[in-house]
Amino acid sequence: MNGLNKTALFGTGLVVLYTALISSADAITKFIAKGYAAPQLFALSGMIVVALAWVSARAGGPRQSLKTSCPRVMALRAALTVVGSAAFFYAFRYLPFAEVFVFIGLMPIFAGLFSTPILQEHVRPMAWAALGAGFVGVLCLFPGGLSSVSFGHVIALVACLCGTLSMVLARYIGRYEKNALAQVFYTNLALAICMGAALPFVYQTMPLTDLAWVCAYAFCLFAARWLLVVSLRLLAAYAVTPLMNLQFVWMVALGAVFFGEVPAANIYLGVAIVIGSGVFMVWDQLQPDKAIAIPGWPWLRRFKIAR
Repeated sequence: MNGLNKTALFGTGLVVLYTALISSADAITKFIAKGYAAPQLFALSGMIVVALAWVSARAGGPRQSLKTSCPRVMALRAALTVVGSAAFFYAFRYLPFAEVFVFIGLMPIFAGLFSTPILQEHVRPMAWAALGAGFVGVLCLFPGGLSSVSFGHVIALVACLCGTLSMVLARYIGRYEKNALAQVFYTNLALAICMGAALPFVYQTMPLTDLAWVCAYAFCLFAARWLLVVSLRLLAAYAVTPLMNLQFVWMVALGAVFFGEVPAANIYLGVAIVIGSGVFMVWDQLQPDKAIAIPGWPWLRRFKIAR
């Protein structure tokens, strides 16, 4: 451990755990998407996550509040979470796991692009080379080539753009406050309110087994999003997102066991390239004496309301 950034190493472990939890949540999403509309899953699960965050804050004592010093940026992040969650839901409905994760593999590229203007975390040339290698790996994951792009792929692209922006903003907010529960609380409150408004129009009676799946989804999502917010305080956004490609490993296993989806050889090749680029990005972040950038765009600082 000598010479390594132990904080970044701890953040890496949190992201690995996050990938296992969020992949489990995604598997439940794919299962629920077969028979229900998006508001039914997200309104119920959002309320459960909000309750869990509130109870956790109360259990943390008077110093663990749900106040935020960045209400406007938090609202922007919440809006992106709502759009991204709905887009992911329908992407999982229309596409196999492997094809959805083609676009998740693009998230490190997006994070690198967004981190420079928003966070002023400049990605070095060697890191861009790793990101480029990850993009090549992503291209390998298209079973039918780029000509097979469909409406489902467009939805997946929108989901990943919103998801990446939301994560970059989470790191931005983390520079001003250490309250990870607030980020979990407000994003899921927005999700519960927006989806709850549409719920009366699409609601279907759920058997107890499906309701249990929704509860399991909410618990996985609560733990995953809390871990992600904490890890984004410890690692740069462009280093976190390549690690998230470990979801491919979890999803290949879950897809094979529960949905009978067996990826072709080209998908395994793509996964190897993508994960290899992620390992390089983590190694780069683990080196000692990494400079921590100051808060980014001046307009975003004005967008924030100080404590």
